[in-house]
Amino acid sequence: MSKYLLKRIVYLVIVFFVVSLMMYAIYNLIPSDPAMIQMEPLRKTLKPDIWQQQYQELRQEMGLNDNLLVRYARWMGFIPDVNGKFSGMLEGDFGRSINYKRPVVDIIGTPMLNTIILNFLSTILTLAITIPLGIYCAVHARKASDSAIQAATVVGYSLPTYLIGILFIFIFAVVFRIFPTGGAKTPGSSYTGIMEFLDRLHYMALPILVLVFTGLAGMTRTVRAAMIDTLSQDYIRTARAKGLKEKVVIYSHAWRNALLPVSTSIMGWMIGVFTGGSLVIENTFALNGTGRLYWNALTTTDYELVLAMQMFYTLVSLVGVLLTDLSYTLVDPRVRIDK
Repeated sequence: MSKYLLKRIVYLVIVFFVVSLMMYAIYNLIPSDPAMIQMEPLRKTLKPDIWQQQYQELRQEMGLNDNLLVRYARWMGFIPDVNGKFSGMLEGDFGRSINYKRPVVDIIGTPMLNTIILNFLSTILTLAITIPLGIYCAVHARKASDSAIQAATVVGYSLPTYLIGILFIFIFAVVFRIFPTGGAKTPGSSYTGIMEFLDRLHYMALPILVLVFTGLAGMTRTVRAAMIDTLSQDYIRTARAKGLKEKVVIYSHAWRNALLPVSTSIMGWMIGVFTGGSLVIENTFALNGTGRLYWNALTTTDYELVLAMQMFYTLVSLVGVLLTDLSYTLVDPRVRIDK
């Protein structure tokens, strides 16, 4: 187990640096000049020769005259910058945002916290509902209750996320006035501790409900399909023939074996939601999250911020894949990953 884990970590590190080089190269192919963006407001106030001189000095200071590999090595922190200091991602310096005029690390803290809370809570609630619901549908397959649930999931799966968000705003914020329509906390509040968390949770309740509702359809059908396939196996018939209780057959025999393919789908769904699936939700509810921040940075060509967010998404995906592989041994001991 330890040998396998070490190999996987080394593999993830290699993949991370390969992806980071590819992403850095791709974004540097996009026609954009950070020095030009900073100097453009001064074009009308300075003489052309002075403006050109300061522009070239700024390019030299920012290291834009060096080749791609040198700039990548400085960005990652493998080599010192033009001032002789190590200030790359490995040192915790993710660059400086052109639009916000601040270090990227100071910008992404609050959006990342909001996105983590949003996706973590919605994932827990979705799995708590879909797993029992999927098992129930599989056990009562082709009955009236199963058909009704399947019809409802098809409707929920077909509706756009933003439409569900607008519908929930109308029901819970306009008609019943239970939750606020947007934001992450009470404006001007200075809550701390548990009160701050409860206030944030109150404002994020609607986005969480929408994410749970949109995730019910796909995950319920996935669990149902896996359980139906497992319940048709010969060892399930044998267990029933031995006189075991139905609950024992379902939860001790069938569900544990059905969880192996389901775990991959669950982790893939979680990664998808976390790395971009909440973008529509964050825009609909004016929530300051990583998806909305990433989209704004893309539209304003703030590539230092974009690259930092992209590396965060890459890290989340790689860790998610590792957790999926490790979960196989917990679900099915027959899987010997240490060989």
